[in-house]
Amino acid sequence: MVGPAPRSIWYDSLKRLIRNRAAVMGAIILIILTGIAIFAPLIAPHPFDEGNFLHNYAAPSREFPLGADFLGRDLLSRLIYGTRISLTIGFLGAFFAFSIGLTYGTISGYFGGWIDGFLMRLVDILYAFPSLLFIILLMVTFKAGLGATVIRNPFVQTIAKLDTAFGGMLLIVVGISLTSWVGMARLTRGMALSLRESDFVHAAQALGARDIRVIWYHVVPNLIGPLLVRVTLAIPQFIATEAFLSFIGLGANPPTPSWGIMIAEGFKAMRSHPHLAIYPGLALAIVMFAFNFLGDGLRDAFDPRFN
Repeated sequence: MVGPAPRSIWYDSLKRLIRNRAAVMGAIILIILTGIAIFAPLIAPHPFDEGNFLHNYAAPSREFPLGADFLGRDLLSRLIYGTRISLTIGFLGAFFAFSIGLTYGTISGYFGGWIDGFLMRLVDILYAFPSLLFIILLMVTFKAGLGATVIRNPFVQTIAKLDTAFGGMLLIVVGISLTSWVGMARLTRGMALSLRESDFVHAAQALGARDIRVIWYHVVPNLIGPLLVRVTLAIPQFIATEAFLSFIGLGANPPTPSWGIMIAEGFKAMRSHPHLAIYPGLALAIVMFAFNFLGDGLRDAFDPRFN
């Protein structure tokens, strides 16, 4: 008599994730926010960059459900479009951190020896330099390149113009991508070092499988789960970095509706119109809590103690 087919680790992990109410709530919130970001032009009642001085600091009304800012721009519309900025930064940062960290760490850990020593020394050097400071220096250098009298280097000015074309978001994505993969690479390297000594890896090698096949079919599948947990928990940091840079004037270029810019603009009128800073602050908090809830749920679902 043939018994039931064995269930995969992914099936069991998914069942544990679904039983985690906080993680499910976080996932639902993120799905809703993603839909808002995609269909922002259809949902927003007004263009995010059009204002009327006759409506500056307008109180909440039928025309402006959350009120208007100091330029008469609809606050709700800007919040909706701001969802695009935060989620784009979060997802792109996660994609590059996952892709580069997985590739770099797997090569270092699986092959070991001088390859591992060389690659990890580069990681140690990058760890010694604060990532936020690096991003700030990157932003200052290339944004200054817009002024021909400041930096006349054609390459710098070209990058600065491209960044302007993307609303000031290109350099933030580049900066986060160049720094966020380092921790992911070290985590991947440690797990790859352990996996290469596993029996199933030795068995595949004994059967004549090439290194690239062993890595792709035996090592990488066992790395994806823990790395997904790590990168999901790192997304709030990416979003917070963008909001901070925009708040201090080194992020998105106005009138791009970044939540960081909206908080900075609302902070100037905090005493008389506190809602201008409170609403984008709440939106930022909701997104970060949703990712944290989902990340905690994924961590519990993929925890080996439950397998």
